[in-house]
Amino acid sequence: MTLQVPARLTQRELESTLWAAANALRGPVDPGDFKAYVFPIMFFKWISDNWDYRHAQALAEWGDELTDDIEYSDYQPFVVPKGCHWADVHGTTFNLGNKVALALGRIEESNRDLVGVFGDVNWANPERLPESALAALLDAFHGLTLDPNHVNGDLLGAAYEYLLREFAEASGKKAGEFFTPRHVVHLLVKILDPRPGESVVDPACGSGGMLVETVNEVRAAGGNPDSLRLHGQEVNLTTSAIAKMNLYLHGLEDFDIKRGDTFREPKFLDRGKLQKFDVVIANPPFSLQNWGAAAWIHDPYGRVLCAVPPAKNADYAWIQHMVASAKDDTGRVGVVMPHGVLFRGGKEGAIRQCLLEKDLLEAVIGLPTNLFYSTSIPVCLLIWRKTKPAERQGKVLFVDASARSKPGKNQNIMDDADIEVIHTAYANGEDIDGEGGLNLRLVDMAEVEANGYDLNIGRYLQTEAAAEVDVEAALAAYMDSRETLRTAERVLDEKLKAAGFNA
Repeated sequence: MTLQVPARLTQRELESTLWAAANALRGPVDPGDFKAYVFPIMFFKWISDNWDYRHAQALAEWGDELTDDIEYSDYQPFVVPKGCHWADVHGTTFNLGNKVALALGRIEESNRDLVGVFGDVNWANPERLPESALAALLDAFHGLTLDPNHVNGDLLGAAYEYLLREFAEASGKKAGEFFTPRHVVHLLVKILDPRPGESVVDPACGSGGMLVETVNEVRAAGGNPDSLRLHGQEVNLTTSAIAKMNLYLHGLEDFDIKRGDTFREPKFLDRGKLQKFDVVIANPPFSLQNWGAAAWIHDPYGRVLCAVPPAKNADYAWIQHMVASAKDDTGRVGVVMPHGVLFRGGKEGAIRQCLLEKDLLEAVIGLPTNLFYSTSIPVCLLIWRKTKPAERQGKVLFVDASARSKPGKNQNIMDDADIEVIHTAYANGEDIDGEGGLNLRLVDMAEVEANGYDLNIGRYLQTEAAAEVDVEAALAAYMDSRETLRTAERVLDEKLKAAGFNA
């Protein structure tokens, strides 16, 4: 008798089926909310299929001697309570939403590591999700078998990222908040060079893409990715759930994703103090307002390295939190930021000067425009170190990589060649005179000081691309100034009214 080998899903087959699942929601559900429904159902199917796969292994080895204790201690990573398997839910013709809610809720209750993983969707509310749409969503996944015989972790993870990307394109800024383009993530991780055994944290982890990429980088270098200690914090409930699912679906099990406000309630503490990490990486929300500046006046976690940032802009709060979270010897910090952090004055200018005087900034890397789903403005990578290499102490490396991209469907993209050129330029730190479509220069801190601690790339690299970035930076500065003027006018108007002067 010939043993039948299960047919493995191709990337195209898997992506096609996943997108069909999303399309089942069109009409009653806003595209920006697709992720809240599709990902939990996909994860439910994955858990059920993997339970079946491991149950078959246990039966093959133990036969009639198999007990629940043996199965769950040696084979099953997750408990699936009776009546809560996919097969118990799919095909339900009455109160389907209630059945889904009960199954997902009981799975979470039975698995401490899965608490919150399914998000907060009210599956039993037919006004938000008609049962016909929910049934269609389940039907779309029913034909897939998501166990190791049919799909490996890399393929499933790649398909998951495909859905993240498609949701970002479908819903624009709303979904773009939790999705960083993979080529940007790959470049930043490559620069930070995570190594086996190191600890990694993303304080604004979104869907967990940065953490997944650190694992990929260590694996590609021949290291043991299971030795990494991965941590992430995310304020949004749905997105933190997506991060957990993303990591599980990539075949990872040893990680710690916590939900909460990083500024008001940092979750990674060591005896009441901020925990320190080897690698700190993030693409945080730009220019976040009302982030909790008042609480930072007496921050108990030592994150005010220089000063409290403006209440209406958290950019330097993210930077100070991340630098404070890095180990003194091995700590490397990489953060995506808008160009405004390079030149804005006021409180931010003072913080920037302070951080530069402490010699914490290693590199400023200007990226191409229109890389992100949520913004077309130019962005940069800022690389910080508590202890910089000897040859870079007292200096800042400026890299203009704004020309290293190609047009994509909706956004520009950087391919592997672009990433390799930028990474090599950063690693070597040499002026290559524009070779490879970029320019760079290692600048002495005395020159930065002479420029008033302004880090605008165009001040240090005179290229056509840098000039274009300067225009964008000037526009950003103009908008900042206009907002400052409006705020001052409002304050003046209120004071005049209080004094009895009426316009």
